[in-house]
Amino acid sequence: MLAARKASSGVAFAALVVTSLVGERRARAVEQQWHVGAGVGGSGLEVGDTMHLGVGFGLDATYGLTDQFNLVAEVQTSRLVPGSDPDVPHSRPSGLTSGAVGATYVLDVLRWVPYGGILLGGDLLSGGALPDAKGLATAQVALGLDYQLDRTWSVGVAAREHFYATSTYSSFTTLFLRVEYAWGW
Repeated sequence: MLAARKASSGVAFAALVVTSLVGERRARAVEQQWHVGAGVGGSGLEVGDTMHLGVGFGLDATYGLTDQFNLVAEVQTSRLVPGSDPDVPHSRPSGLTSGAVGATYVLDVLRWVPYGGILLGGDLLSGGALPDAKGLATAQVALGLDYQLDRTWSVGVAAREHFYATSTYSSFTTLFLRVEYAWGW
């Protein structure tokens, strides 16, 4: 009986140690904290009824207004497969560069930090089958999930959906793996 009690106490102690070492901890997001990040991943431009794929790269800067709200500024560039869409001639670009500013709402409960937000900006479509570069105003829905490695570094995934007020270009989507550095706590 005593041996069984000692064994169960040992298992409970080991579980407590493992949980404290690898378990979830509170994130330390605070107001007036700066973040800079970079991401790389896939992109897709919807032209007519066809999705044209590519690869992209992005940079962002974030400033924490409060524990929940951040200001965000970002730029992204993507290379798309060049060519022309048979249904919409002279509409398919080979490059798309965007810039946007906006706000995100952050749920910083644990080391996993989900967020969502709205950004406004502009996209520049160029190359490929376009006779001239074309600028479009855009509204973006931003979604992401970061994992805080420590107080300064995090890794995550960020998705952006750009919406246009045009019939030729329905939307532009990016999905990036990202790394971020934070300071100012």
